[in-house]
Amino acid sequence: MARLVSAKSGTDDGALDTNLRPRYIADFIGQGKVKENLKIAIAAAQKRGEVLDHVLLYGPPGLGKTTLAYVIAVEMGVNIKISSGPAIERPGDIAAILTGLQRGDVFFIDEIHRLSRVVEEILYPAMEDYAIDLILGKGPGARSLRLNLPRFTLIGATTRYALMSSPLRDRFGAVYRLDFYDEQAIKAILKRSAGILGVEVDDGGISQIACRARGTPRVANRLLKRVRDYAQVVADGKITEMVATDALSKLEVDGIGLDEVDHKVLRTIIEKFDCGPVGLETIAASISEEADTIMDVYEPYLLQLGFLERTPRGRAATRLACEHLGVPYRKGKSAQASLW
Repeated sequence: MARLVSAKSGTDDGALDTNLRPRYIADFIGQGKVKENLKIAIAAAQKRGEVLDHVLLYGPPGLGKTTLAYVIAVEMGVNIKISSGPAIERPGDIAAILTGLQRGDVFFIDEIHRLSRVVEEILYPAMEDYAIDLILGKGPGARSLRLNLPRFTLIGATTRYALMSSPLRDRFGAVYRLDFYDEQAIKAILKRSAGILGVEVDDGGISQIACRARGTPRVANRLLKRVRDYAQVVADGKITEMVATDALSKLEVDGIGLDEVDHKVLRTIIEKFDCGPVGLETIAASISEEADTIMDVYEPYLLQLGFLERTPRGRAATRLACEHLGVPYRKGKSAQASLW
């Protein structure tokens, strides 16, 4: 079962995300600097009658990278084609997509850092020269064929910017980082979503959900949906502060958005390894989880809260984490497996 507070898209998020997704920049809440830069870039491209430069969006999951790709396509008045890094396995796959584009179309690749090297090499001339080079045949009789492409805009999205190869990163004309949202922005998103879903919710209920949303719109909308279900069963459909608090308590989401898994990670570091430092692989083995999952899914919010530190010797829990969990702070008494 997917975590309720996970920022990654789950199987039941598709329809919800689509229904609540804004279509225009004016409707997109938060990310002010990114929006301003995009508005200028779009207006300039339209004024010149040109195609928008290739755009790279990076940052933690659930912050609106896919939504912004749709918004850009709508604002430019063009079509959008969607794919993801793992789904494009062979050069022929990307060639088929690129040759089907029309002038100005947006091609969005999610998880672009997971593209294979051979696929990347097809993209380089496509992004720079709007052409792809195909090898026909094998051996001495093989020959190269260059196909010209219509000018298009590639929008890449990644949660792991550092894993992208330098040649691919350098071919994007505009690179934007999406940051976590402040609580006021999350409240505005929740009010908009509640209106679209037809949910009756007061300011107290909005506040209780917003403070647990981990600065992430996807999490906020998912919590709203679950609290709505609870309110319909026990509170005649109205979400008040008390109803939201009761619902989220039953869902085991604490007052700042930490769930059982977050507590497990922190308690492992604090109780088993005296607050650290301890190696990431050791933490993963201790809670039966993948190291990459801990780094990509659990750590970003704990780091944002100041509950976790990354050190050369491993991860360490901070005094703030101990205070939140109500346990003594025991810094540096153990360095078990710090070299992992």
